[in-house]
Amino acid sequence: MLHSGHITRQLQLYLSVFLGLFFYSRNINAGVTSNYVRPQWPSTDMPLDYPAFATPKGYNAPQQYDQKYYYKIGNGSSAREFWFFTPPIIDPDSSYTFGVIGDLGQTFHSLSTFEHYLQSNGQAVLYVGDLSYADDHKFDNGIRWDTWGRFVEPSTAYQPWIWTSGNHEIEFKQNLGETVPFKPFLHRYYVPFKASSSTSPLWYAIKRASAHIIVLSSYSPYAKYTPQWIWLKNELKRIDRKKTPWLLVLMHSPIYNSNTYHYMEGETMRVVFEQWFVKYKVDLVFAGHVHAYERSHRFSNIAYNITNKDCSPIEDMAAPVYITIGDGGNIEGIAGEFTEPQPAYSAFREASYGHAMLEIKNRTHAYYYWNRNQDGTFVAADSVWFYNQYWWNESQIAQTSRIKKDGKRIRPRHQRSPSTQLDIL
Repeated sequence: MLHSGHITRQLQLYLSVFLGLFFYSRNINAGVTSNYVRPQWPSTDMPLDYPAFATPKGYNAPQQYDQKYYYKIGNGSSAREFWFFTPPIIDPDSSYTFGVIGDLGQTFHSLSTFEHYLQSNGQAVLYVGDLSYADDHKFDNGIRWDTWGRFVEPSTAYQPWIWTSGNHEIEFKQNLGETVPFKPFLHRYYVPFKASSSTSPLWYAIKRASAHIIVLSSYSPYAKYTPQWIWLKNELKRIDRKKTPWLLVLMHSPIYNSNTYHYMEGETMRVVFEQWFVKYKVDLVFAGHVHAYERSHRFSNIAYNITNKDCSPIEDMAAPVYITIGDGGNIEGIAGEFTEPQPAYSAFREASYGHAMLEIKNRTHAYYYWNRNQDGTFVAADSVWFYNQYWWNESQIAQTSRIKKDGKRIRPRHQRSPSTQLDIL
């Protein structure tokens, strides 16, 4: 017979053996500490040119020039596929074709203008402001912005539009509680303003093929020492005309305008910036605002200094050509009244709807033409060959413009009738 004390001692023994085996099995691989210690000071970032950061080769490399890319928006069966071409390489002889449109709106005249542009060979659009005209609808809450976006999608989904803000983008609507200027426009149409060191998406620069394009804001401060003034002063100094010989400027309110509508509204910007346009030999300045078409000769009005009487525009082959193309077809109608007599700086003007095309051929030549909307078709009503301001000096342009034929000096081509219009500027 076993006593209880003997049983207790046996249980204690068994329990000790069991617990020992249990903890030994749980820790059979534990308790090893390596004596290797790596350097304890912090590491450093890999340099930016390290191979690990190299652009991948092949079709997926975003830096490829002039390549077609496809993209989809949406999911599953609702996804829609689009495509676009990346820009050509920046090169002085890189050819490129721009459409030029302004003040389009969304009327049936707008549709005619837009459909005519879609038939062109344009690769991008220089848009000079006033997009949807949603603010002409007093209680519009964004619907007219959305319809305009769908209206121009057949182009904007496939090619870049270089945007300029106009007065109809300000959209200051206290009755709807909207007091932030340009809000609907800026929320819908992004521009790469930071790439050109701009502090605002309302003024910026972009390079495309052989062109350097500057976008200015007519409705933001631009007087001396303002952010826009400082930015443009620096941007003009940064331009390398050996790489991008064509210098184009976009704005909304024209600084040369012989139409009675919006007459002289761009005068303050002319006073501030025109001398720079001449100094840096800007090739072309495109504007909208006036709902008609007008093209100037190369004129400037920068001699006036308060003490003299030189306050009229004079011929200046270093000056840009100014083109007003606010004739897209918007709801406010055509601006049909021009001042008379036609000013000397005005080369061609017409109160019609239409759009223009700028075909840059190489570093020295570009072909420009304006298409009028006429009875459902577009008619090339004004055309001109432009010499580049950087590669052609004033004497070369002047000599070419004074051609002799059969021993007689002929009139400059811009003085011929519109039906035979083919300027060389």
